[in-house]
Amino acid sequence: MPDFGYKIAKDRQIDYDENKRLIFSEVAAWEPSIYRCISCGTCAATCSAGQYTDYSLRKLILLVKRGEEQEVITNVSKCLLCGKCQLACPMGVNTRNLILGIQNAVKKTTYAV
Repeated sequence: MPDFGYKIAKDRQIDYDENKRLIFSEVAAWEPSIYRCISCGTCAATCSAGQYTDYSLRKLILLVKRGEEQEVITNVSKCLLCGKCQLACPMGVNTRNLILGIQNAVKKTTYAV
């Protein structure tokens, strides 16, 4: 196949109908303050783990809301549970309990599959 100097990229659209969103329903029942998150990024700016790795709590919450479970499973264990994000959150999201809820939901859904 000839090289024309470009490649056709994989489609990056999220198919919400295909995503099960099992983790989100578990987490929302565990910690309802997830609904208050406005994805402002304050938690990611203060994150200790985010300074040294590619971890971002903001990204993790968005992945949970979107139902991208495989990405959630690979990123949830990077949190150090230091609590800086909870102190900085302007909406009062209980981020520490949210992370514990995500970890709990990941365990439940991966065993159920």
